[in-house]
Amino acid sequence: MKGLSRLVRAGEDAAQGVVAASHEDLLPDEREFQYAAKMNNLDTMEKLFKKNVNINAVDTLKRTAFHFAVAGGHVSVVDFLLHHKARLDMADQHGLTVVHLAAWTGNLDIMRKLVKAGADQKAKNEEGMNVLHFAAQSNSIKIVDYFLQDLHLNDLNKPDGKGRKPFLLACEKGHVDMINNLIALKLFTSEKDKEGNTALHLAAKNGHSEVVEILLEQWEEINDLNQNEETPFYLAVEGGHEKCAELLLEAGSDINVLTQNNTSALQVAIQNGHLSLVTFLIDKNIDLIPKPERQETPLHLAADLGNVELVEVLLKSGCNLKTVDKHGKTALATASRSHHALIVDMIIKAERYYAMKQTQLAHSGNRSDFSVSFKQDHSTQTKQIRSSLWNLAYTQLKPCEWKKLAVFWKFTDEQIKAIEEQWTGKKSYKEHGNRMLLIWLHGTLLAHQNPVKHLYEDLVDAGFQPLAEKIRASISIGMDSRKCVIS
Repeated sequence: MKGLSRLVRAGEDAAQGVVAASHEDLLPDEREFQYAAKMNNLDTMEKLFKKNVNINAVDTLKRTAFHFAVAGGHVSVVDFLLHHKARLDMADQHGLTVVHLAAWTGNLDIMRKLVKAGADQKAKNEEGMNVLHFAAQSNSIKIVDYFLQDLHLNDLNKPDGKGRKPFLLACEKGHVDMINNLIALKLFTSEKDKEGNTALHLAAKNGHSEVVEILLEQWEEINDLNQNEETPFYLAVEGGHEKCAELLLEAGSDINVLTQNNTSALQVAIQNGHLSLVTFLIDKNIDLIPKPERQETPLHLAADLGNVELVEVLLKSGCNLKTVDKHGKTALATASRSHHALIVDMIIKAERYYAMKQTQLAHSGNRSDFSVSFKQDHSTQTKQIRSSLWNLAYTQLKPCEWKKLAVFWKFTDEQIKAIEEQWTGKKSYKEHGNRMLLIWLHGTLLAHQNPVKHLYEDLVDAGFQPLAEKIRASISIGMDSRKCVIS
């Protein structure tokens, strides 16, 4: 795409009258002549012509005054150059001729003059693009109609160097009017370019939802694969284009298709941080269980990235937290290894919450529970109890005592290890204890229990009678747990 982007920039610069090239190879009069052509200064051009200036002189990019006159849409300058027999066939260093620029800018008046003067109507640039490609890419409908309906040059409808016919270029750019015009001219095609992309691939990849809608009315094979085994749906998700993805799913796209790298749409949405798309895909029942070819769940990927919002969505979806990757690691172990403490705590909260739901036989069978949050609690309702738990962890619990409480509250060995792995120094146990207590608080509140009452009773039962009394003295046992909610 670099050559095409370079060419497009060259056309845009020229069309705006921007001097993109150095003029070191030009004589002073030649330089002034080109500048006059760019600025539509016919008087200066006529004076310089009388001084026998070389009107076909080229700059370092091999552009002539004619290139800049056509790109700028200066009809009077074009007439002057045509009258004085300026060369029409000169191509710049990218193979760009004046007919290409006329097609790009969509100036039909200038194009007619060039054709009448004998310009090569079938000229190609270095990318194999002719006037029809340029016109389709820049939405120049009048140019297309002129060449196809007036000049009957239907043989211009051929692939460029990348294997893309004008229809594919129009779809890639999202030009709805041009696409409808080409369809009316019977130039619709489901052919692929050299990378295996169809028009539907290109429209979906670039987020052109209106184009996708038009194409779907004519499309037969919705799950066409390009060379990377990517479907239009996959490319829409990869680009973060939710509307396109939705249209393609409604049309029958395979939501669980894998690329040649065994990557799913959900995984690429997670990798690219497309939160709304992740939610959308889960809502559409995308497979949360990894294929045998890629033993890594979406949760593993989000945990490794450390993306709190994505992990939150996945945890709410009720994905299997015990699934291991190809290294035998759970998502919790992955987050712990990557030192994402917030993610570690979220996963432990989810594990304990879903275990509690199973124990209480309260799980209805619906895999999602989007009313729950596993993120860090910053609510004002829990500020007092959180402050007391912080004080307990940082000023009262001795080393290893937090683990004794964790075992009492049935934290698993893996959960304790995951908390403990986040090492910050000799006093890390204080932070570990506080995190464990906040995880416990999360579960207690979701169980609609009074956290102060339970903390007091559990400290007594676990052998921490003095600490229990201090807690009771600092916070009222009559605290209404219904006012204590997770944010």
